[in-house]
Amino acid sequence: MASSFYSNTQHIDFASVLAMNHPGMVSMFQALIASGLEGFLGCTTVVYEAALVDFFENASVRDGVIISTVAGQLVEISEEWFAEMFELPVDGLADVSEMPKDKIFDARSIVSMTGEPVILSGLKSQMKIHYRLLCDIMAKSIYVKTGSFNALTVEKFSLMTAVVCNVKMNWGRVLFGILKKMVTSGTKQAKGFAIQISLLLANVPNFELGESSEFPSSKILTEKTVHRYIAVIDKSGAQDDDVAPKATKAPKKRTADVPADVPVEAVPIQMIEGSTAPAADDTADQPAAVDAFPADRPAEEVESVERVDEKLAAEPAVHAPVEEPAVEASWRSCYTPFIMFDLLEIAGWIVSVLVW
Repeated sequence: MASSFYSNTQHIDFASVLAMNHPGMVSMFQALIASGLEGFLGCTTVVYEAALVDFFENASVRDGVIISTVAGQLVEISEEWFAEMFELPVDGLADVSEMPKDKIFDARSIVSMTGEPVILSGLKSQMKIHYRLLCDIMAKSIYVKTGSFNALTVEKFSLMTAVVCNVKMNWGRVLFGILKKMVTSGTKQAKGFAIQISLLLANVPNFELGESSEFPSSKILTEKTVHRYIAVIDKSGAQDDDVAPKATKAPKKRTADVPADVPVEAVPIQMIEGSTAPAADDTADQPAAVDAFPADRPAEEVESVERVDEKLAAEPAVHAPVEEPAVEASWRSCYTPFIMFDLLEIAGWIVSVLVW
């Protein structure tokens, strides 16, 4: 559809914007007029959509001239006719890459919101509000590039420098060169200049263009739409949507009962085996454990004693409190061998009495 050829275009109603009560904006639009771009950016806002589609579908470049077929009729657009139609300057720099570096350096400070030179690889939010709008005009209506319009590039800034520093430019050749890229296959140049091409086609003698449509008023810079632009920037805190701080996720709350900053005291797990033997140093003066089980003792007696021993050995592990202090648990671990030895000795004494 033809609307894709002007979806990002910003046209200018110079009579309206020059009447604004905003010195910065007025001075910027006056600089555009002084540069010689008034005829191109402020021409009649009529669009012939069907003719535009035909033009871009059939256009090519031959010997520096753009040739196309629109509604079955041949159209030729030369650089001279293009510049004459929009009263564009034809003297000065013909390529933005030739922009003097000292001019670019001066412009970096002039347009800066803080006074510090803007970073060319940064964002347009570094600039004063009226120069941000100038950046949009250059990117959308002159350079006609796709992608982020909030990012500064060397090409965009070179075009801005020509206006801000009043550098003499051959705008006829610069803009016609952009138009040639639009109709050349294989280039990354987006298609645009919808109003300008419509005006050129309308001035071809004996040419039937079909129905025309009004250019969307929302895309025309007037006093009203520029004030709306200012209000949007002010509301966003002098930042563009792209550069607004991104919300960060709130940290998840801890669900543990114990605060994170309180150290947790680890209680050692006591492993008590029924057959644990006392240490050699602690039992030097005690009878040997094997005396409790003489070799000639009946098997059923030995089995009875072992059952008693197992029950007594297991009892501390079953009834020991889970949350006992570490100090108490440590004390028990030290004296467990003595307790076990005493219990075994008592059990052996009881069995001896019963046998006797």
